[in-house]
Amino acid sequence: MSTASTAIPARAASPGGSAVSFGGILRSEAIKLFSLRSTIWCLAIIFVVPIGLAFLLAGTVGDTVGIPQDAQQSIWVQSATLGIGFSQLVVAVLGVLVITGEYSTGMIRSTLVAVPRRIPALLAKALVIGAVTFLVALASILAAAFLPLGLLASSGVQPDLGDPAAWWAFLGGAGYLALLSTLALAIGTIVRNSAGGIAAVLGLLLVLPTVLQILVAITGAEWARNVGTFLPDSAGGRMFAYVTEAQAAPAGVLVLEPWQGLLVLSAWVTALLLLAALLLKRRDA
Repeated sequence: MSTASTAIPARAASPGGSAVSFGGILRSEAIKLFSLRSTIWCLAIIFVVPIGLAFLLAGTVGDTVGIPQDAQQSIWVQSATLGIGFSQLVVAVLGVLVITGEYSTGMIRSTLVAVPRRIPALLAKALVIGAVTFLVALASILAAAFLPLGLLASSGVQPDLGDPAAWWAFLGGAGYLALLSTLALAIGTIVRNSAGGIAAVLGLLLVLPTVLQILVAITGAEWARNVGTFLPDSAGGRMFAYVTEAQAAPAGVLVLEPWQGLLVLSAWVTALLLLAALLLKRRDA
């Protein structure tokens, strides 16, 4: 009795690496970002609060008739960028949650299965959160700059709307928040815990500068003041400073130019993203 054997064809081995294009990864990350209610709330706060603070400052400016034009420009830029100090806290939280939310729900496993090389997924997250934050922040800063012009005019402030230094400050403020969002994303990737990541970012932005300020107040150590200059919040703050003329700094105290602040903050972001990429590549999900 003969038996017929049926050969089962072997499956072709799947090629190594991900078949998903980087454009597809970007679209996926954008969809995931905007599918969260926390994202919408954070972006709404980043947009609305600075505008409200700009109106508040514009409404409390006293009579400024006769003050120099540089002073009027400074008031205008200050009112437009006043909300950045608050927005940075929201951006820090949002940047951390972009990645730690996936670890808490287990979605990170699906992400890493779809993108087994892992690094493109991290880069896509950084680009998406950075671009979205920049656009929303820039729209908010411009609205805060132009909507309260009537209130400023009633106090005698007539800014030069074509002042390049002011526009660089507006762009620098949006760029600062965008870089800060990617810095928070990197820290969230390193820590992999929402509470821990948020605490680490806020500690870097708020606690460490305060410790250095206390040290300077107690000891008068110039080195501590200069170290504080290179922290992310101080360097980033220089990015939206209104600079017209070089002001003499106290002897031994470093003051960064806006472009130097950009370089320092970019170095922070690059270093933390590299560390995050290394750990993401080596650790299990």
